[in-house]
Amino acid sequence: MTTAAPQYATAAHNLSQSARAEAEYANVAQPSTFIPRGDTIVTLNYFRPPEDGSAPYNYVEKQADGHQRNFGDFDIQLPIRDIRGRENEFSLDKDAFQVASGLPESAEKDFVDDASIKEKYYPEVEKLILDNVEGSNRVFIFDHTIRRSNPNAPRAPVTRVHIDQTKKSATARVHHHLPDEAEKLLQGRYRLINVWRPLNGPVQGSPLAFASSSSLKDEDLIPIEHRYPDRTGETAGIRYNEGQKWHYLSGMRNDERLFLECFDSEATKPGTKVLGGRVPHTAFQDPRTPKNAVGRESIEVRALVFGP
Repeated sequence: MTTAAPQYATAAHNLSQSARAEAEYANVAQPSTFIPRGDTIVTLNYFRPPEDGSAPYNYVEKQADGHQRNFGDFDIQLPIRDIRGRENEFSLDKDAFQVASGLPESAEKDFVDDASIKEKYYPEVEKLILDNVEGSNRVFIFDHTIRRSNPNAPRAPVTRVHIDQTKKSATARVHHHLPDEAEKLLQGRYRLINVWRPLNGPVQGSPLAFASSSSLKDEDLIPIEHRYPDRTGETAGIRYNEGQKWHYLSGMRNDERLFLECFDSEATKPGTKVLGGRVPHTAFQDPRTPKNAVGRESIEVRALVFGP
C-alpha cells in the first residue's frame, strides 16, 4: 500500500520558490541584512549633575548596595550625520576622530582570550597608530575592553555620552604605567587614543556615535571620579550643547578602525591650532535598525601615544 505524502509537504511543493523558502524558515528567526545608512535623528543619553551639587562619581565594580553613581542622565533627540564616503574630511587634530579602512585581517581570530589579544592584536594596533597618527614615535597600550550585545556579556555597549579620559587621568596614566620616564615624557606631546573596531561587522545594531571636538566648549566637559577598587581615575560626562556636531560611520566593517582621541596635550596649549583631544562618544539605537538585527560586538584598545 502506498502511503500518501503529508499534506504540508504537498502544499509546499505547489508553492513558488520564494514562498517555499518562506515556509521552510517560518519558525526560524533570521537576522536581517539591512544596514541603516545616511543622516537621521537619534536619541542620545546625556549627563545630568548630582541633585545635591556634589562632585560626580561612579564605581567601576558593581557595588553590593547597588549604588553605582551619584549623577543622573537625560535623553534628547539630535541630528546625526553619516560620514560614510566622507571619511577623509575628518582628522584627529580637528575632530579628535579619524577612520582607517582597508586593513588586513587580524592575526587574532576569536577575541575571547586576553593573553592572545595582547600577543597578537596589540602589536597590530601599535603599528596602526604609528602609521596613521602624525608625529607619533612611541605607543604604550595599557588596556582593552570587549563589548557584546548580549545580556550575559561582562561588558555591553555604553549608551551614555562620555569621554574615556581627561587631562588629569591621562597624565596620571603616564605616571602609573611609565613611572621612571614620566617626567621626561610629559614634557613633550602626549595623547590618549582609543582604537575601536567591530568584531562582527558590518555593524547593524548599537552603532557608535562621536561628536567633533571642534564643536565642543570647555564647559561641556564635566569631570567624573572613576573609582576602581585600588585607585581613582577620571572620565568626563558631557553637558548638552546645541552646537555639538554628531556623526557615525554606517555599517562599520571589520577591516575598518576608528581612532577616538580622548586627550591631546597639544590641544591644551594657548594659541594652538589643534582642536582635537576630546571626542565624546556613545552607542546609540538607530530607529531604522531591524528588530532582529545582529547585536554589535566590538573591541576598544586604549593607548598612550607620544611624539613628536
